[in-house]
Amino acid sequence: MIVEEHWWNGDTTRRGRRDVYIRTDGRRWDVQAQIGGASGRYRVQECPSRASAAILANAWRGSHPAWRELPR
Repeated sequence: MIVEEHWWNGDTTRRGRRDVYIRTDGRRWDVQAQIGGASGRYRVQECPSRASAAILANAWRGSHPAWRELPR
């Protein structure tokens, strides 16, 4: 899977860090939400389209202003 978009909540602590990714393999799309950095827990939800993946990623991020998009 290739990461198309990646957001981070800005928290540098292992316990507080949250990441949300939109990923694709060219045919399928999914959204991965990760808690605790690279070695933390994560959840992946498959999506039928890029648009639905974007909607889900926005929902998982919520409205907190600290979220920022990171370069791929």
